[in-house]
This record gives sequence, C-alpha cells and structure tokens, in this order.
Amino acid sequence: MLSAGHWRPDLRRSVRLLADFRHEQDDPRRFYSALAADSIGQLSGYLDLAGSTVLDVGGGPGYFRDAFERAGATYWALDADVGELAGLGSIARGTVVGDGMNLPFRDDAVDLCYSSNVLEHVARPWAMAEEMLRVTRPGGIAFLSYTVWYGPWGGHETAPWHYLGGRLARRRYTARHGHEPKNRYGESLFRVTVRDGLRWARRQQAGEVIAVLPRYNPRWAYWLTHVPVLRELVTWNLVIVVRKA
Repeated sequence: MLSAGHWRPDLRRSVRLLADFRHEQDDPRRFYSALAADSIGQLSGYLDLAGSTVLDVGGGPGYFRDAFERAGATYWALDADVGELAGLGSIARGTVVGDGMNLPFRDDAVDLCYSSNVLEHVARPWAMAEEMLRVTRPGGIAFLSYTVWYGPWGGHETAPWHYLGGRLARRRYTARHGHEPKNRYGESLFRVTVRDGLRWARRQQAGEVIAVLPRYNPRWAYWLTHVPVLRELVTWNLVIVVRKA
C-alpha cells in the first residue's frame, strides 16, 4: 500500500496508471485497484486516514473499499446505480443507494468526502460538489476528481469523436456497435471542463482550496492548469481538494 512517504507524482507513476487505464473496460479490477492504491498515497498527504470516516460518492461496486479499509478508515459508499453497486456480485456492506446531488447524510458527517471520476456523470456537478462539502466536517477534506471533457478520454468510450460533439460521438458509437455506449452524452455523461472547476474553486467559501491539479500528470506538469486552452487538452483528469472551514 502506498503511503504519503512513498507516493510520488513522477513520470513513472503517470505511465503506470495510464497503462492500467487501458484495461478499464476489459479488466476493471486491475485499473480501479491500482487507482485506489494510488489514491490512498495521494490522500495521505492531506489527512491521516487511520480512524477517519470516509464517504465515497459514486463508489460503484467497491473497488476502493479494500484500499481505504487497509489504511484504517471506516468506509461508506454511495451510488445511484444499483447495477453498478452489484458489479462485483453483491452489494457490499456500508453501501447506500442515493443521489450524489442530494446526499442522504447529515451535515458534518465524515472526515473525508471522496469522489473519483463521477462529476462528469451528473447533470449538476457543482451541486454535488456543494453537497460533498456539506457532509464533510470542519477541518475535514473534500476530494473531487473528474474526467475533463476536452481531454483525450473526455468522451469515454466514444473518444476521440467527442471532439466533434458529444451527440455526434454517441450516434457514431451506436451505429458502429449496434448499441448505445455505457456513458450516454446528455444523460449519463456531461461536458465538464478545467475552467468549470477553477471557477467553482475560486468562489468557494465553505473552506480552503488546498490543491487544484491534473491528477495523472507528473508534478513537473502541474503548471499546465494555469494555461488557458492548453490545460483543457492535456489535463486528463482534474483534482480539487478543499479543507472545510
């Protein structure tokens, strides 16, 4: 398991994650297990996970559960899709079916509210972000990570045709494969940009924004988030970390 002391956002890590990402569709356990381990290392730089209560918004079938529990956290997952929750054969303990834009948790309930690659799948992503902050206790961390629309995987399985428009890419995929893509533009996939995330972070008043960075890029490429247009193309996934006041 990676720890803060061993986690390094270097080029080797980026190459390893992107190699695993190639297997997201055919071997999701391989990719999501690798991403979960990487997340523990990254998160350990912001808080001590041992003894923390974690809510994973959009946690799906639970690939992250083992990683968080090995780190000593009490883990809760929420997802709106029962099919996703049962992806590993059964719905795991500590799992809640609910809406990320209306979280069924009280205010200040968890130490870490975590979301990985979910904001682009909800119609009102920043309403979900606000809900994540609401349920995070003062001093706790909200960690938001989402796939950027104009990045290479913005259209998910319809990429790279999403660059010509989400609806066109969706129609092309359906015609080519004889069925709709899993991530349907306008229904379960939406256009969320780096600019959107920076705008939300700038107006944030519920806490201190302590990081805005490209999740999979090496540290030496973090400056790219400050370059308009270019940042949209080379940021595969954006992370926003807020410490609640």
